[in-house]
Amino acid sequence: MFGYYLDLAWRSLKRTPILTGLMVLAIGLGIGASMTMLTVLHVMTDDPLPGRSAQLYTPHLDPLPLDHKRRGDGPDASDNLTWPDAMALLKAHRATRQAAMAGGSLLVRPGRTDLRPFYVDGRYATADFFAMFGMSFEHGSGWGAADDAAGARVVVLGETLARKLFGGADAVGRTVRLGDSDFRVTGVVADWAPQPMFYADASVKRYSDADQFFLPLSAAVDLKLDVNGNFSSWGQDHAETRMTSPTTTWLQFWAQLDTPMQVAAYRQYLADYSAQQKALGRFQRPPANAKLYGLMDWLAHENLVPNDVRLQLWLALGFLFVCMLNIVALLLAKFLRRSGEISVRRALGAGRRDIFVQLGIESALIGVAGGALGLLVAQLGLWSIRQRPDDYAHLAQMDGAMLLGTLVLAVLASVLAGLLPAWRACRVAPALQLKGV
Repeated sequence: MFGYYLDLAWRSLKRTPILTGLMVLAIGLGIGASMTMLTVLHVMTDDPLPGRSAQLYTPHLDPLPLDHKRRGDGPDASDNLTWPDAMALLKAHRATRQAAMAGGSLLVRPGRTDLRPFYVDGRYATADFFAMFGMSFEHGSGWGAADDAAGARVVVLGETLARKLFGGADAVGRTVRLGDSDFRVTGVVADWAPQPMFYADASVKRYSDADQFFLPLSAAVDLKLDVNGNFSSWGQDHAETRMTSPTTTWLQFWAQLDTPMQVAAYRQYLADYSAQQKALGRFQRPPANAKLYGLMDWLAHENLVPNDVRLQLWLALGFLFVCMLNIVALLLAKFLRRSGEISVRRALGAGRRDIFVQLGIESALIGVAGGALGLLVAQLGLWSIRQRPDDYAHLAQMDGAMLLGTLVLAVLASVLAGLLPAWRACRVAPALQLKGV
């Protein structure tokens, strides 16, 4: 029967090509606009580390004085940690793995004569960084806790930077000059750029390219390397001691907690640590201000989706709703004009259910055609977004799930739009219509 209903639907659509074209165009434009913005929202809120995110947490303390005021809508100073607090958390070692970190941009001075010096972004971190985030080494390995303690001049290179500096040769054991210092390469990692870059400071671009070097945080402090991000001070710090000052926040911190018991214990430890620091007179705010965020909770807290993206999504969904209303009107007019045909089928034995299914299949066919058009419109919309200067723009591409979702949404929207017209057509009394046949 399905094939028979499909044939009837196809014949009906061919008899009214202009009306069919208008309905396909309406559903295609509505679906295209909606899926464009849904795709952008999807890539901006997707899990950056599937399989690991549930075990990753970032602790946040509140060392700010009571008279400190947040500036505008930018990141708060308490989003980061001070050096003494980060070192205290590392020393307590209450997590399976943990790492303090900060971003930086350094001038690379290649040993090759055919390459001019260039700047590259990277990360200053402690030893657990690589294992905690599951980074894959192409050659060599990271450094150890002893290197952290000694401020060793070692570095792990990203694959792209290693290839640029050394071609196809193994970079492990070679020397790289970053800034004004030489660093020995201990390993090369596959380019790693989770989107968004959840571990980065809130004031930097979260959808940028992969970090291309990783070196010990202690070495960065010893050498006073430049830091990217929110370097916030509220005391009278001297430039020489600013990085290690208890009144300067600039460090991000992540911990791997594998069980709910570990999470609860770590959260209690943060409250106890804050209470201890308040008792010592260093913290002025209540210990309850100490928080522990899971990775996805942290992204929600950071509100990474710009307000204009949310507004455009609601406008696109509103446009889809208007398109559906127009399709309802067009289908109602189309189905009621076929009252005579429907009445003849009813007189020959077709039940209301049969008529309803037939008209529903006709609506679904419109949805399939509209979905195909919607895919083209969405791809055009995503292409236009990729031309924008926003840091997330290059991510605006559909994956398999969104492609399938486009077709499903189009069929669902057209079938929903056809419910009322189909029900109304089924309620037509055959006897009244057959008198005029």
